[in-house]
Amino acid sequence: MSAKEIVQQFYKSDALIDSEVIKDFLHPEVIVEWNSSKGFVELNYDSLVNLSAELSKAYVRSKVRISHILSENDLISVRYSHFVKTIENPREEMLLAHFIVIWQIKDNKLFRGYQMSQLS
Repeated sequence: MSAKEIVQQFYKSDALIDSEVIKDFLHPEVIVEWNSSKGFVELNYDSLVNLSAELSKAYVRSKVRISHILSENDLISVRYSHFVKTIENPREEMLLAHFIVIWQIKDNKLFRGYQMSQLS
């Protein structure tokens, strides 16, 4: 599977709200540097799994709509919007945030991520 296909599969899966699924995609030494509207945070394997578990407590469905995806060797750039359905209102899909991320793939896993986001 190509690096681009790995990233596409990651965003098509329920990994963002399923801590067991996300483990299949993460390299054990993964690091994500995330600049958000709330500031900078660096996440490792455990904190990404924990984040996915926390999101699953609030959301019953997660959907990513990719508008751009570019690949060069082991680097993949993705621009996407993240939509969710809450436990309180599972019929209504709401936009959570817009993202742009550059992923580096190593050993067919997500190894380094450089991400920026803006809440909707």
